[in-house]
Amino acid sequence: MAQAMRPNTVGGLFATDGKSHPIQDTLLVVTLVLGITSFITAQFHFLHLLSSWTGLVGILAGAYGQWISETTRERFGLIVGLGASGVGFFLGMAHGGLFGGF
Repeated sequence: MAQAMRPNTVGGLFATDGKSHPIQDTLLVVTLVLGITSFITAQFHFLHLLSSWTGLVGILAGAYGQWISETTRERFGLIVGLGASGVGFFLGMAHGGLFGGF
């Protein structure tokens, strides 16, 4: 009867403790969207302003999200978003930076 002792984790996709975490989930989604945007736009030299700024904001949002995160699922998604934001930020900086210098 081990299955009778397992906790019910159906509460949410990212909440493994069964509680709602709206702020952490919002930061997770924002970090992932900014990271993906930064990573994709960093592949194009002429979009360096967009990639560097979205990367910087994604890094800051992800860092704050890591600080207040409560579950492993949230932390995993934040790390993926932080990695994509970091790569996009540094490639954007290499292509021209935050203010458009060549």
